[in-house]
Amino acid sequence: MHSPHLLGVLGGLGPMASAYFYEMITAHTKAERDQDHIDIILSSRASTPDRTDFILGRSADSPLPAMIEDAKALEAFGARAIVIPCNTAHYFIDQVRASVSVPVPSIIRETAHFVRTCGHTKAGILATEGTIASGAYQSALEKECIGYAVPDAACQAKLTRIIYDYIKRGLRSDPALLYEAVRPLQQQGCDCMILGCTELSVAAREIPREEMFIDSLQVLACRAITMCGSQTQGFRDEFSLMDPEMQI
Repeated sequence: MHSPHLLGVLGGLGPMASAYFYEMITAHTKAERDQDHIDIILSSRASTPDRTDFILGRSADSPLPAMIEDAKALEAFGARAIVIPCNTAHYFIDQVRASVSVPVPSIIRETAHFVRTCGHTKAGILATEGTIASGAYQSALEKECIGYAVPDAACQAKLTRIIYDYIKRGLRSDPALLYEAVRPLQQQGCDCMILGCTELSVAAREIPREEMFIDSLQVLACRAITMCGSQTQGFRDEFSLMDPEMQI
């Protein structure tokens, strides 16, 4: 019998971030026993083609067919909503949404709205080259009347190194690389930094809790928990201000 609040997670984009997302939902759901947690089905097709390579034209191998196939499979299994813990995959979200009849919230739109909820006025966008090139965060922040800055080539290279040379290889990243990428954006007046790649969310586990970071994976986890009618715990205080919308 399917749960009335079964959550589908279209994961594998990449696998470490998907595993962390599942752990995050479990850790931040208010529960006293196993049965109080959310029922989740996780698809983790690690073989899905690289999103950034396709967006930047470095590969003709589109990830979209695999993403649509997995979204349909999650819905067929009984998922009442589907979340995608990958910022770069937002590039394909309209096509994924069109392929299913259940809600598919956007990690980018949710995060941009959370930035405004927190009262920030200018955000540094830390993301993959593909996400930056797509302009998805820039557009979402503009709709929230939030200023932004993107990394220069040198800083972007540091972020790419964290994402691809460390996290995607299952290695611990050097926290200094992240701070080096952040510093020029702070000098441009950014009062917060969006961890706009879920591998960067994983990397941020290695550093002390920093109020300047807005973790997109945490934002999506909070939305997933509240969508399913459960209460959250352990998030920073600002998460209590998130709109209680899209319940399933």
